Amino acid sequence: MSSSSSSLVWEQVVVDSSDPAGLARWWADALGWVVVSSDDDEPEIRSTPDTLPGLLFVHVPEAKTLKNRLHLDFRPTPVDGESREATQTAEVERLESLGAVRAQVGQDDADVSWVVLADPEGNEFCVL
Repeated sequence: MSSSSSSLVWEQVVVDSSDPAGLARWWADALGWVVVSSDDDEPEIRSTPDTLPGLLFVHVPEAKTLKNRLHLDFRPTPVDGESREATQTAEVERLESLGAVRAQVGQDDADVSWVVLADPEGNEFCVL
Protein backbone atom coordinates (compact mmCIF):
# COMPACT_ATOMS: atom_id res chain seq x y z
CA MET A 1 0.00 0.00 0.00
CA SER A 2 1.31 3.43 -0.90
CA SER A 3 2.05 5.98 1.82
CA SER A 4 1.16 8.92 -0.44
CA SER A 5 -1.66 11.20 0.58
CA SER A 6 -5.09 10.88 -0.95
CA SER A 7 -6.32 13.18 -3.65
CA LEU A 8 -9.92 12.79 -2.49
CA VAL A 9 -11.97 15.81 -1.44
CA TRP A 10 -15.17 15.40 0.56
CA GLU A 11 -17.74 16.93 -1.80
CA GLN A 12 -21.08 16.27 -0.11
CA VAL A 13 -23.32 14.05 1.93
CA VAL A 14 -26.21 12.68 -0.12
CA VAL A 15 -29.61 12.56 1.57
CA ASP A 16 -32.39 10.39 0.13
CA SER A 17 -35.72 12.21 0.14
CA SER A 18 -39.29 11.96 -1.07
CA ASP A 19 -39.31 15.79 -1.46
CA PRO A 20 -35.72 16.90 -2.18
CA ALA A 21 -36.55 20.59 -2.72
CA GLY A 22 -38.62 20.81 0.46
CA LEU A 23 -36.10 18.97 2.61
CA ALA A 24 -33.23 21.06 1.20
CA ARG A 25 -35.11 24.24 2.13
CA TRP A 26 -35.75 22.86 5.63
CA TRP A 27 -32.06 22.05 6.18
CA ALA A 28 -30.96 25.40 4.69
CA ASP A 29 -33.22 27.16 7.21
CA ALA A 30 -32.11 24.89 10.07
CA LEU A 31 -28.40 25.41 9.41
CA GLY A 32 -28.45 28.94 8.02
CA TRP A 33 -26.88 27.57 4.82
CA VAL A 34 -27.43 28.67 1.23
CA VAL A 35 -28.89 26.78 -1.69
CA VAL A 36 -26.13 26.44 -4.32
CA SER A 37 -28.10 24.30 -6.77
CA SER A 38 -31.84 24.75 -6.86
CA ASP A 39 -32.51 21.85 -9.23
CA ASP A 40 -35.77 20.43 -7.81
CA ASP A 41 -34.56 16.86 -8.42
CA GLU A 42 -31.14 17.32 -6.74
CA PRO A 43 -30.84 20.56 -4.77
CA GLU A 44 -27.62 21.18 -2.86
CA ILE A 45 -26.95 23.39 0.14
CA ARG A 46 -23.63 24.54 1.64
CA SER A 47 -22.52 26.78 4.48
CA THR A 48 -21.25 29.23 1.84
CA PRO A 49 -21.33 28.84 -1.96
CA ASP A 50 -17.64 27.90 -2.13
CA THR A 51 -17.39 25.76 1.02
CA LEU A 52 -17.40 21.96 0.99
CA PRO A 53 -18.86 19.62 1.96
CA GLY A 54 -22.45 20.26 1.02
CA LEU A 55 -25.69 18.38 1.50
CA LEU A 56 -27.22 17.05 -1.73
CA PHE A 57 -30.84 15.90 -1.66
CA VAL A 58 -31.94 13.25 -4.15
CA HIS A 59 -35.38 11.83 -4.84
CA VAL A 60 -36.11 8.24 -3.90
CA PRO A 61 -39.54 6.62 -4.23
CA GLU A 62 -39.52 4.79 -0.90
CA ALA A 63 -39.96 6.32 2.55
CA LYS A 64 -37.37 5.95 5.30
CA THR A 65 -38.21 2.91 7.41
CA LEU A 66 -35.26 2.22 9.75
CA LYS A 67 -32.76 4.12 11.88
CA ASN A 68 -30.06 5.81 9.80
CA ARG A 69 -26.69 4.07 9.73
CA LEU A 70 -25.05 7.48 9.36
CA HIS A 71 -26.19 10.69 11.00
CA LEU A 72 -24.94 14.23 11.45
CA ASP A 73 -23.89 15.76 14.78
CA PHE A 74 -24.13 19.51 15.34
CA ARG A 75 -22.51 21.47 18.17
CA PRO A 76 -24.16 24.82 18.91
CA THR A 77 -21.80 27.69 19.68
CA PRO A 78 -22.50 29.44 23.00
CA VAL A 79 -22.91 33.20 22.78
CA ASP A 80 -22.55 35.93 25.40
CA GLY A 81 -21.26 33.58 28.11
CA GLU A 82 -24.25 31.24 27.80
CA SER A 83 -23.66 27.72 29.13
CA ARG A 84 -23.36 24.78 26.77
CA GLU A 85 -26.58 23.36 28.19
CA ALA A 86 -28.53 26.60 27.71
CA THR A 87 -27.20 26.93 24.16
CA GLN A 88 -28.16 23.35 23.38
CA THR A 89 -31.65 23.81 24.82
CA ALA A 90 -32.22 26.99 22.82
CA GLU A 91 -31.01 25.35 19.61
CA VAL A 92 -33.19 22.25 20.13
CA GLU A 93 -36.21 24.50 20.71
CA ARG A 94 -35.40 26.48 17.53
CA LEU A 95 -35.09 23.30 15.47
CA GLU A 96 -38.33 21.94 16.91
CA SER A 97 -40.07 25.20 15.95
CA LEU A 98 -38.92 24.53 12.36
CA GLY A 99 -40.44 21.04 12.43
CA ALA A 100 -37.79 18.75 13.93
CA VAL A 101 -39.06 16.14 16.37
CA ARG A 102 -37.40 14.24 19.21
CA ALA A 103 -36.23 10.80 18.12
CA GLN A 104 -35.49 7.64 20.05
CA VAL A 105 -32.68 5.53 18.59
CA GLY A 106 -31.87 3.52 21.70
CA GLN A 107 -30.27 6.26 23.78
CA ASP A 108 -31.07 6.71 27.48
CA ASP A 109 -31.87 10.42 27.55
CA ALA A 110 -31.04 10.56 31.28
CA ASP A 111 -27.49 9.33 30.62
CA VAL A 112 -26.46 11.22 27.46
CA SER A 113 -25.54 14.84 26.92
CA TRP A 114 -26.84 15.06 23.35
CA VAL A 115 -30.37 15.36 21.99
CA VAL A 116 -31.50 13.19 19.08
CA LEU A 117 -33.87 14.89 16.65
CA ALA A 118 -35.32 13.94 13.28
CA ASP A 119 -35.94 16.20 10.30
CA PRO A 120 -39.39 16.32 8.62
CA GLU A 121 -38.64 13.09 6.71
CA GLY A 122 -37.39 11.23 9.78
CA ASN A 123 -33.61 11.52 9.26
CA GLU A 124 -31.97 11.49 12.68
CA PHE A 125 -29.34 14.00 13.75
CA CYS A 126 -27.87 15.03 17.09
CA VAL A 127 -27.45 18.35 18.83
CA LEU A 128 -24.43 18.03 21.09
